[in-house]
Amino acid sequence: MNLLLDSHALLWSFASPARLSLDARAAILNPQHRLYVSAATVWELSIKESVGKLDAAILLSDLNRTLLERGFRRLAISTDHALRAGQLPLLHKDPFDRMLAAQSQALNFPIISSDAVFDRYAVQRIW
Repeated sequence: MNLLLDSHALLWSFASPARLSLDARAAILNPQHRLYVSAATVWELSIKESVGKLDAAILLSDLNRTLLERGFRRLAISTDHALRAGQLPLLHKDPFDRMLAAQSQALNFPIISSDAVFDRYAVQRIW
């Protein structure tokens, strides 16, 4: 199964696995699952780091290698994803979460997130 990780799920999987729900942790640790990290998530983390809302400089400094070592796959943002995100109803104003919802819908990837806003976009959420 292909799974998409929200930014907090990605961070917690590295630094604080106990903060993940049991279902989220099991999904991430399942070797049969392919775990994807969206470019939108990396963009969000990078912005939060640069404005001082997040201390993730060490992770971001070599993120591609870290993702590869941990078995995460990178997910690019396509023009189709961008169009879908722009056309989603304005149930949530966070552009990064809207992009994750659009990618989850377009690719039929469940999303690992504690954020119940994804339920409003009719995507499968694991938490």
